[in-house]
Order: sequence, then C-alpha cells, then structure tokens
Amino acid sequence: MGLATLLGTQRDGLQRLTLLLEQECEALTAGNIDGEWLQRIAADKQALLEQLERSEQQRREMQAEHGYAEGDAGARQAARDADCLDDWEAVRAASESAARRNELAGSMLWMRLKHNQRMLDVIHAVSEKTLYDTQGRTGPRSGRLKVSA
Repeated sequence: MGLATLLGTQRDGLQRLTLLLEQECEALTAGNIDGEWLQRIAADKQALLEQLERSEQQRREMQAEHGYAEGDAGARQAARDADCLDDWEAVRAASESAARRNELAGSMLWMRLKHNQRMLDVIHAVSEKTLYDTQGRTGPRSGRLKVSA
C-alpha cells in the first residue's frame, strides 16, 4: 500500500470519526437520553479508533523504513516526496476537526454528568424528608421511624 492510499484511508476514517462525534453530541443534547444509541456510538468509535491507530502505526513504520525523521516534519517530507502533500494536509485537517468535535462532546458529557448529579442531590434531599410529625410538619429523617406517637 502506498502512502497516498494510506493517507486516504486515514482521512476517511477521521471523517467517519467526526460524524460519530457529531452523533454523540446530538444524543447528548436530546431531552431524553437514548443510552443504547450512545453505547452503539461508543462501540463504533472504539472500533474506528483501533483501526485508525493501526493505520497510523503503519504510516509511521513506512516513514521510518524510508529513512524519514520521526514526527510531523518527517511525515510532511515523506508526503511531499511521494507527491501526496495534499493528502497529508487533508489528514491533518480531518484530525484537527475530530479533536475539536471530541473536545465538544467531552464538554457536553461533563455538563450532562453535572446536571445529573444536581438532580440526584435534589432527589436525595427530598428523600431525607420524613412523613409529617405530630405537629403536621416535615423534617429531616433521622434514619429511623419514631413510633412513640
């Protein structure tokens, strides 16, 4: 497989990853969270990330085998020499887009978790209230029922 083909595969994978991240954001903004949909997205993302990691490892090995330096400068030079610098730039752009979308999805997930924690705190506070006392008031639950009334 040539470098241009490998870079095309990576670009396509990164674009699919961005779409999955967009779906994840959509799922997280829904009023009623569909946990099964989020699980499918997470599984698809994990499989795609593993595929991208294998592809990136293959690209790095190819770069090293041809005597190019490690890192971005070596990758750029390898792409330039293979006449596929545009493909390399497209991979870089797709990677940055996926990273931004991933950061957004992470922030949205964090906000959703904080919201859920606040709701649980409210539920917990309400559940601490006991039934009416002998004077018709509610008060904090002591952990046991008073049966001396």
